[in-house]
Amino acid sequence: MDSSHVSALQLKHAGIERQIHEELSRPVPDAVAIQALKKRKLQIKEEIIRS
Repeated sequence: MDSSHVSALQLKHAGIERQIHEELSRPVPDAVAIQALKKRKLQIKEEIIRS
């Protein structure tokens, strides 16, 4: 894959990481939302590795 695609995936990965941190900083974090974000983050990481 081209580097622009990998860069886009890395930006998405970083954005999801930021969303996870934001959710964890709430008084009552939404565990389901965090789990979904982590799953999506892992999928993106695996796609980056395959690239």
